[in-house]
Amino acid sequence: MVSLSEFNVQTNTQTDWFNITDNVQKAVASSGIKEGICVIFTSHTTAALTINENADPDVPHDVNLSLNKISPDRREFQHSEGNSAAHTKTSLIGASLTVIVTGGKLLLGTWQGIWFTEFDGPRKRKVHVRVIGE
Repeated sequence: MVSLSEFNVQTNTQTDWFNITDNVQKAVASSGIKEGICVIFTSHTTAALTINENADPDVPHDVNLSLNKISPDRREFQHSEGNSAAHTKTSLIGASLTVIVTGGKLLLGTWQGIWFTEFDGPRKRKVHVRVIGE
């Protein structure tokens, strides 16, 4: 069995993190698939997906500080849109995730959540969820 769904994320600031775990779990539940994998994908070049801690709201802030140190805005960037740092951060984090589905639920650790990360907002973004299994 294969199921495909999607949902939108409206970001509010240039750099934004959204815990989308519940949205993805709803897609898994509605698929009816009990055992398999879930692929989460965003079709944007300045936004990304990551699995990280979902209990402490300071984690996204701290990760952003680190990413800004790794990829700050630079005068010498040549990309005409002025968002090269956002493209670099997206390349570092990635546009897709794969999570095991067991018992009809995402197999995540106690502190893990699925996060949508925005690096060039505010924007309306799309997340695609494909569940494959039995």
